[in-house]
Amino acid sequence: MDDNAVIDSPVGRLGLQAQTDALVSVDFLEDTAELREPLSPFLRAAVARLRTYFREGGTHFDFALSATGTAYQRSVWKALAAIPPGEVRTYAQLARHVGGSARSVAAACRANPWPIVVPCHRIVAKEGLGGYCGTTTGRALENKRWLLRHEGWKGADGGD
Repeated sequence: MDDNAVIDSPVGRLGLQAQTDALVSVDFLEDTAELREPLSPFLRAAVARLRTYFREGGTHFDFALSATGTAYQRSVWKALAAIPPGEVRTYAQLARHVGGSARSVAAACRANPWPIVVPCHRIVAKEGLGGYCGTTTGRALENKRWLLRHEGWKGADGGD
């Protein structure tokens, strides 16, 4: 069953899409997006897990994700999912781990269809926070800072 939901969160409205029993995407939406509760059991469980994360932090997301992306992107996303809450890696560190370059890791992070669930916010620049969701300023960077603080990373209060 295809399903979608729009939920409130501390980082703004989030749109979630699911197909059958896999999460297709998580999108940051405008604050004016109409709220919508999920219908399918799978998406209800995913939304409940996200709400727990926003209340308590440290939640591990273990639900199925739709198969998407290149082999390289999938390797980056798998490595991102292994970074514990409250910890970060630099783009270069992750590149050494999965192969490629800091730029290719950044491109894979930008292409991540499941922000928060696959925690690309845990990747930072050598100096500063780096970017988030394809930008280095504005609300996206504030969202990254909030997520890192929420998970207990002390460096989130530093400069950009």
